[in-house]
Amino acid sequence: MTPSEKYLKKLGLKDQDITADVINKKEENENSRRSFFKRSAIGGIALGGAFMFSPIEDLVAQSTQKISRYGAPSDLKITDLRYATTTVLGRTSIIRIDTNQGIYGLGEVRDGADERYALMLKSRLLGQNPCNVEQIFKSIKQFGGQSRQAGGVCGVEMALWDICGKAYNVPCWQLLGGRYRDKIRLYADTPEAGSPEEQKKLMNYRINDQGYTWLKMDLGIGELKGIPGALVNDKFWQNAQGDLAQWGDQSNYMSYGNTLHPFTQIQITDKGLDELAKLVDTVRGMLGYDIPLATDHYGHFDFNNGIRLGKAVEKYRLAWLEDIVSWELTDQWKMMSDALETPCLTGEDIYLLKNFKPLIDIHAVDIVHPDLATSGGLLETKRIGDYAEEHGVAMAMHQAGTPVSFMANVHCAAATQNFLALEHHSIDLPWWESLVKTTDGRKLITKGFANLPLSAPGLGIELNDEVVKQHLHPSDKTYFEPTPQWNDKRSHDRIFS
Repeated sequence: MTPSEKYLKKLGLKDQDITADVINKKEENENSRRSFFKRSAIGGIALGGAFMFSPIEDLVAQSTQKISRYGAPSDLKITDLRYATTTVLGRTSIIRIDTNQGIYGLGEVRDGADERYALMLKSRLLGQNPCNVEQIFKSIKQFGGQSRQAGGVCGVEMALWDICGKAYNVPCWQLLGGRYRDKIRLYADTPEAGSPEEQKKLMNYRINDQGYTWLKMDLGIGELKGIPGALVNDKFWQNAQGDLAQWGDQSNYMSYGNTLHPFTQIQITDKGLDELAKLVDTVRGMLGYDIPLATDHYGHFDFNNGIRLGKAVEKYRLAWLEDIVSWELTDQWKMMSDALETPCLTGEDIYLLKNFKPLIDIHAVDIVHPDLATSGGLLETKRIGDYAEEHGVAMAMHQAGTPVSFMANVHCAAATQNFLALEHHSIDLPWWESLVKTTDGRKLITKGFANLPLSAPGLGIELNDEVVKQHLHPSDKTYFEPTPQWNDKRSHDRIFS
């Protein structure tokens, strides 16, 4: 073994970790300094005169400092986890995981969740190889929960795949097994307006100018405000403004928004059902039947009223009825699904495949609807889609975050066969797309479809720092500052004896 090779071994480097021609094992004079310079030049490494008489160790260090960042994935180590909190959807935090090779990964803590869900995981990540995505996920998934409580685990998982893709110089979809599609169909909320004429203009803009081929509209009992005789028992639950505030005061445990659907005893009268059906009829009249139309945000009432509402709008051939009751009420979903012809859908607040299985196994829903920032990240969401596919159940995807989470969804959707459409919740936010730059020069979205990175490694995006800084949350203007206070692990985490 030559001195050069011994030194590389000491450093833990392999030939493939540096330019192949830096040290040629077959050369006759392996100890010749002049021969080393010659070989370095052949390998494309420029060494200045100051190094002509340096020890071989310094020469190797100098010659390898410009090694391609995706040269040694097996030697990657996580060194830091940092965050920046944006105003997207009120409050959404982006996280960045750094490594010893300068490669970093971007992830996102779900909209409305606390960045500390991710920061608490830092002490469990430091020193680990980020390319061991599944192993790391299994070690931290116990710290996730349903809905926003999963935000930290899922954000970390996104960032790990971003690093892994960059390390191996391939897009994330390739690491998930390959792609079924090159562009991802998006679905968009139908804009509301003060008059049918104005709404038609907005609808035409959404379809013809923006190019969306799938729309969703709210169809909630909140739309019945001020209509006498439309609801039973609604006044008991109204706030000071006379609204049924589904996202109201979360500090009041007994508020309308915190009360599970079967326990409000709000009922929709026939008059109320007629009014809601008219709303759908108006939109369908403008939209026609060439474009799928889904519905959401009905309010908190029980599954009996959900069935009655579903039957009242059945003739409009809606794409789905979303989250009529809470996701964990599996038997009630089964009864609604059996009673209605319109597809039933839930899942945006479900964490992990094991919690989707009860719904899928008995076909309690026709479509699953995971939010990747809650469901477990890219790989777990693909597993959810694959399991649903085996049972003849389709998958749409809920998404309401920054372009970081959006792109994680795009890669997962590309790799999942039974995918239908991905939600885009910030269509009319003018600066949303400019939060990131694509690393391959493509547009993020073209005419209602997300463009899949076909060659760009990882998620295929970088943050546009100046734009993100313009939209930091007023409560926390820090921008990926060091987080040493989260370095120390202070508990024994094993969940079995």
